[in-house]
Amino acid sequence: MSTSSSRYLPLIVAAILLVGGLLAWKLTPNPAGDEPPGGTALVGGPFSLVDQTGKRVTDQDFRGRYMLVFFGYTFCPDVCPMELSSMTEAMDLLPKNIAAKVQPIFITVDPTRDTVPVMAEFVQNFSPKLIGLTGTEDEIKAASRAYRVYYQKSVEGTETEYLMDHSAIVFVMGPKGQYVAHFSAGVSPEMMAKKLQDIVG
Repeated sequence: MSTSSSRYLPLIVAAILLVGGLLAWKLTPNPAGDEPPGGTALVGGPFSLVDQTGKRVTDQDFRGRYMLVFFGYTFCPDVCPMELSSMTEAMDLLPKNIAAKVQPIFITVDPTRDTVPVMAEFVQNFSPKLIGLTGTEDEIKAASRAYRVYYQKSVEGTETEYLMDHSAIVFVMGPKGQYVAHFSAGVSPEMMAKKLQDIVG
């Protein structure tokens, strides 16, 4: 490499890092849970999945309502039950007219084990309002990509008994399917209900 080329190398590297940082910022929901300044987070999109009754549903079926969306799996030992409990408790805390405008949705990241019958039994533990969605591996991958959700099967365990590493975020999507806000893991039902009432009301 010539001396003149070497002189510009630090500037080139800095430019690459800057562009990479900006892209990462645009693809990451704001940790505060609100829409990022200057634009909407790139979260959400079309999906086609199967609910706990065996009915095929898409994102279009929920237009006109807010969606409260959480990705997890039924064999999850801790985080998923806690977050789904918070979601459904928050729904119960909302005034009825506000709650009627919000649809809580649970999307599995473990479609191999989370079949329609398994999802049907699981969602009964939380609320009759909760919709559980499953599908093929490709359908789940497409939905998780749309919502920028990470998941991966743990290397430990057996073919049928294993854990799934996954994001633990509750997304609030607007009546047109757009990202509105999100809740990080551990947010109380009371805080969730208050934020939802501010958003929907």
